[in-house]
Amino acid sequence: MPRTPDPLNRFLWHPIQAVLAITLYTVFRLLPLGVASGLGGWIGRSVGPWLGITNRARRNLARAFPELTRTETEAIVRGMWDNLARTVAEFPHLSEINVYDPDGPVEVIGAEHVESLRDDDRPGIFFSAHIGNWELVSLGGTQRGLPLDRIYREANNRLVEWLYKHGRAAVEGALIPKGPHGVRQLLASLKDGKHLGMMADQKMNDGIPVPFFGIDVMTAPALADLAIRFDCPVVAARVERLSGARFRLRIDPPITFDNTGNAKADVAAAMTRVNARLEEWIRETPEQWLWLHNRFPDGESQ
Repeated sequence: MPRTPDPLNRFLWHPIQAVLAITLYTVFRLLPLGVASGLGGWIGRSVGPWLGITNRARRNLARAFPELTRTETEAIVRGMWDNLARTVAEFPHLSEINVYDPDGPVEVIGAEHVESLRDDDRPGIFFSAHIGNWELVSLGGTQRGLPLDRIYREANNRLVEWLYKHGRAAVEGALIPKGPHGVRQLLASLKDGKHLGMMADQKMNDGIPVPFFGIDVMTAPALADLAIRFDCPVVAARVERLSGARFRLRIDPPITFDNTGNAKADVAAAMTRVNARLEEWIRETPEQWLWLHNRFPDGESQ
């Protein structure tokens, strides 16, 4: 559960943040999808590179791609802010996007793998990353008849949290917050034969060290631990931004993780496979990944 905010945040800063967030949400919602995305991208490219937090992205890029020139690094940084701001601007339009409409903004590769998990009478897990417009991954499940219970980090601002949930209402399935209460919900979902969706690209301080761009980074083991414990298939899915507000959703064939009886080694091996897949995606379109995460060991605390 999020911590109770102090009075200054609760009665001053949080309401101000909420007013700004709702105002932006409303403006972007009133604009056509393509126009909203374009405006968001312009704002992101214009403002983002000048923000202090962008230095974290530059440090992360230096760790992952030490061969990059300064010009190449800055181009990726601008692209990252363009993609992030477009994703924010597209968020109010989630309910109107039909992922499987052949004339719509999304091209889908691998829809049959969603149907496979939907019809196999087993629980399953989808994982993705903060790349492209990652919010579309869950729509790919919902609109093929497969609800996803999604793990997410609750906003500290309860007013903004309401806005998050409102925007994601188009996706069937529960929103499960990180934390002890969320763990109980995760276990209950899989025991009931449901399907989970989780982002696998963020740092977990008390996770396990797993290679990522040749560096051992602290990684949440829950994805592998749950998949092995419940013997369920795992599907990797990601969204690639093709141009503007046009996308490609790629859904990989289901995989299973080895269960040799050595739980620690099996989880480490499974998460090594997961991180390798994430790295492949990021290397293909580095400007579309959210480099602002504190992913590498010598970065700032998040």
